[in-house]
Amino acid sequence: MSAADWYAHKSLGDGLFWIQERFYQSENRANIWLLRGSHQDVVIDTGLGLRSLPDYIDGEGLLGEGPQRKNPLLAIATHAHFDHSGGLHQFQQVGVHSAEVDAVANGDNFETATWLSDSEIAEAPSPGWRARNYKVKAVQPTHILQEGDVINLGDRQLNVLHMPGHSRGSICLHDRDNKMLFSGDVVYDGAMIDWLPYSHVSDYISSCERLVGLVDSEQVDQVLPGHYNTFGAKRLHRIASSYISRAGTCPAKFSTFAWGTLAGVALRAFNPRCAC
Repeated sequence: MSAADWYAHKSLGDGLFWIQERFYQSENRANIWLLRGSHQDVVIDTGLGLRSLPDYIDGEGLLGEGPQRKNPLLAIATHAHFDHSGGLHQFQQVGVHSAEVDAVANGDNFETATWLSDSEIAEAPSPGWRARNYKVKAVQPTHILQEGDVINLGDRQLNVLHMPGHSRGSICLHDRDNKMLFSGDVVYDGAMIDWLPYSHVSDYISSCERLVGLVDSEQVDQVLPGHYNTFGAKRLHRIASSYISRAGTCPAKFSTFAWGTLAGVALRAFNPRCAC
């Protein structure tokens, strides 16, 4: 299967594109965002990496005219989980938070929470392909990101916000001028996951409190999440506030512990050669 068949995209205007993997039909399917700048273009999250994302972007002309005058396309993972980082190895420039550099550089499929089944792939990307053979490929990041870093695209800037909880290196990218938040899995309009390896509930609560603060200070109008559809500030406030209120309750603590234990066992079994 070609990259042109595997991916599909929609233009949201102002140099922003929403890309998805058509045949990865799962709630784990991550959104891939392409944002064009005057001097630097950036891909935010890269999907599974089963087909060449750079080839698709180039073949569809998504970088516009004269992309050779810019820096090489920069791919940033909002965190190291497989559905977001699987395609990082396809890019010359790769950015991840410092807390997850080792996971990406070593291809640690325990920390990347690699868990893929044949049933989630509606059409195999190549003859004989099987999910059990899928692994996130190691890649050495060229950009090690920290809280407060600014990614300069020329005519727009993305501020790095370290928002741990879902994973230890989770980040949001905040376009302050346009009040847009690329949130990865820190927040999306669905059940928020705090029970994977290196998830941490108290960190997640702090991150959600920070999200509430962004809304209260009118710094966010639109959220472009790691999964599902985009949403606005009011919905962001409601989702983050709801997590804060329920995360500390006894039922939530028990559920997190139970799911975390099961996830750890399952991921170790699925990734027996990982250093975990």
